[in-house]
Amino acid sequence: MQTEKEDEDDASPEECFARSDFTGGGSDQLSFSSGDKLLVHAKPSSDWWWAELRGVRGYVPASYLRTGAAGEEEQEEEEEVEVDDDDTSLEDPWQDEEYFGSYGTLRLHLEMLSDKSRTEAYRQVIRSNSASLRNKVVMDLGCGTGIISLFCAQLAQPSVVYAVEASSMADYTRQLVKQNECEEVVTVLQGRAEEIELPEQVDVLVSEWMGNCLLFEFMVESVLLARDRWLREGGVMWPSSAALALVPCQADTYYAEKMAFWERPYGLDFTPLQPLAQQEFFTKPKFSHLIEPSDCLSAPCDVIYLDMYTLQVKDLEEIKGQFHFCVEKSGVFHGFTAWFTVHFESLETGGATVELNTGPNSEPTHWKQTLFMLDRPVSVYAGDSISGTIVLRRNPVWRRHMTVTLHWNINSTTEETDNCQANIKSVGTKSFPMWR
Repeated sequence: MQTEKEDEDDASPEECFARSDFTGGGSDQLSFSSGDKLLVHAKPSSDWWWAELRGVRGYVPASYLRTGAAGEEEQEEEEEVEVDDDDTSLEDPWQDEEYFGSYGTLRLHLEMLSDKSRTEAYRQVIRSNSASLRNKVVMDLGCGTGIISLFCAQLAQPSVVYAVEASSMADYTRQLVKQNECEEVVTVLQGRAEEIELPEQVDVLVSEWMGNCLLFEFMVESVLLARDRWLREGGVMWPSSAALALVPCQADTYYAEKMAFWERPYGLDFTPLQPLAQQEFFTKPKFSHLIEPSDCLSAPCDVIYLDMYTLQVKDLEEIKGQFHFCVEKSGVFHGFTAWFTVHFESLETGGATVELNTGPNSEPTHWKQTLFMLDRPVSVYAGDSISGTIVLRRNPVWRRHMTVTLHWNINSTTEETDNCQANIKSVGTKSFPMWR
């Protein structure tokens, strides 16, 4: 639903074209389709602009629009094709320069190496499978500083580890391999997974590809392409499987900081700013959220499962899941929190599977959890149920971006029912664009 906003007349609104479809997640957001021409009246932030479509005004995500001269000829061409080939801003839909550039600095590597849960999980996998890794060929895709490759060389005896890194960090990785006297085993290759050449197929393909909400940034595509090209028949994928978990939750502190704050700051009524606050703080998911287990309104459930042996690149375009939660305690339903778990199968007969869990009942990781806030909180009671669907849609233009859409029904219990099946109390839908 969109709302018209009475605003000052704009002398010369800027014409922009939509790069791809967008479904508004709030009453002040515009929904539009690829190729639509919008008039941008204001740019209150770098992420959200105030625009008009067919006489209706609302907020739109700036990254979904293409600016520039909008002559009649260009408009007609836009209606025929989704993306204008002459638009140089679309030359890099993977945003490689930005993406790999960020991994060419130490900031992200410090964050990942400081994550003991994440790093120790990979070391445990290698240590517990050291006998079976003997004389095996290993690929460490997206190796970064080469920590996993160095674990392989020091804790097992593979014949070779191909450490593949696309960023400029590869130069330093070679130095680290030499410094740790592992150059006899580890070979560092700089390049994208889609472009590198290996002299042989590999027995084990290991990678730390997971992002926020599991798939964000879609490094997983590179892993799947490398699997199809370089993993021998019967070879092993680490991680072997992955699951996205979801739980309805309270978020009192975050809601108070971002929304309730505007009610009476310093004894003044600032409530007219609350719609803007909701637009600015609740439209995108909150990364690096740490949920307290006590804020979970029910037991979590896995809503999406990925088998790394059968998952295909085309499957990444849209992944759907379902959920049904029985509310265990009365509280305020502020939104959903998501996290992921990955599993590493054992190469040893009868060996244990290693798990890396990024949820609230495990040691915090650098991913933490991801919070999706509703536009308005809803009171729920023990015995109510929350059911619905989650859809992860990959952006058709900007390939590292995606949109998470949640649809939910809240069912209230009655005296006649005791199995979380009852009349619908409320229904909601919200889409959350995720971009860098």
